[in-house]
Amino acid sequence: MPEAEPPPEAPWLMPAVQARAALLLASHLEAFGRPLLALGAGPSQLAAAGDARHQAQELFAAPLVVLAHDDGLAGGTPAGADPRLIYANATALRLWRRPWAAMVGLPSQLTAEPAERQGREQMLALARRRQAISGYRGVRIDSCGRRFVIDGARLWTLRDSNGRDQGQAAAFSHWWWL
Repeated sequence: MPEAEPPPEAPWLMPAVQARAALLLASHLEAFGRPLLALGAGPSQLAAAGDARHQAQELFAAPLVVLAHDDGLAGGTPAGADPRLIYANATALRLWRRPWAAMVGLPSQLTAEPAERQGREQMLALARRRQAISGYRGVRIDSCGRRFVIDGARLWTLRDSNGRDQGQAAAFSHWWWL
């Protein structure tokens, strides 16, 4: 009897996504001066492979919503193209009612209704200029068209170790259906 192949790795545990999770966590710490999650490991432990995997799993399983999009320039897209989601944790996937494969890669503007997109863009631009903002409130829409309010969101710019912008992220714990 042939040996069964191991199941494929969960997408949020792939090495590239582990690196993205580390960037989310490090950028949040730099932007707000406090960790996004209480992981019990300091920034000096980010490089260890086991810790990176553990942090990626903890971020994915966190009870708060965490999302990130790229800078809109990835994959050779023209300048000014709509950023695409590059990360969504399990709480975000449940809230937007989408699986990982449908959420990651989605143009991020589609998380909001057309009438809400201009205000969303203005807040993202403000967060980019300031590196981070907190206390954001806005209306979003899930994959089935159901509207909800997000409240007290933190928005921050993802910056690599060379200080280059790699996108933006958002985290929030408070939301309710409309």
